[in-house]
Amino acid sequence: MENNIKKANEIKINTVIKNMEKRNITGHYCETAADALREIISLIPEGSSVAWGGSVTLGQIGIKEELKSGKYNVNDPMSISDPAEAFEARRRALLCDVFLMSTNAVTMDGELVNIDGTGNRLAAMMFGPKKVIIVVGANKLVADEKDAVTRIKHDACPPNCIRLGKSTPCAATGRCSSCLSKGNTVCCHTVTTRFSSAYDRMHVVFVNENLGY
Repeated sequence: MENNIKKANEIKINTVIKNMEKRNITGHYCETAADALREIISLIPEGSSVAWGGSVTLGQIGIKEELKSGKYNVNDPMSISDPAEAFEARRRALLCDVFLMSTNAVTMDGELVNIDGTGNRLAAMMFGPKKVIIVVGANKLVADEKDAVTRIKHDACPPNCIRLGKSTPCAATGRCSSCLSKGNTVCCHTVTTRFSSAYDRMHVVFVNENLGY
């Protein structure tokens, strides 16, 4: 990433972190994915039960492999091929100590905006796990909630549907059609998080790199 863009991103991220303070959400600035990996590990006590939602970002920074080192009690629903077992693993994830995820977009005023298919990722973000760590690249910063939804539908949903093998219009055309395709659409739930009701529960780790969709 070009230096002036990285500097501008740093300024934006620090602005968002400050705005998150009023929302009872703790932000962390990291220059690189390697820095983010170390920051996340520092937030998770050894022996904690840990789970995560589907996320390209988490895979890119290598946090899953680190957590599977044997120091943590890991529940990885994404590694289970049997649908029934994977479903139960997602349900158990709601009771873990720490839940990791990314977010589809962050507004400059510090709101988190997400669109989800199954809903397990957003359910855990809202209630259940004692701590939620949200990892986000600089490419997901947007002006406001309206821009967030536009970004998600046009920049995030098409590649995610392709990744997941979904037969949606956006996977074929690259353009969201607000489809209602049973078993395929990933646009089932839209949630804007504007405040954390619990102190020190939500931590957003910003990375000054382009990560995820």
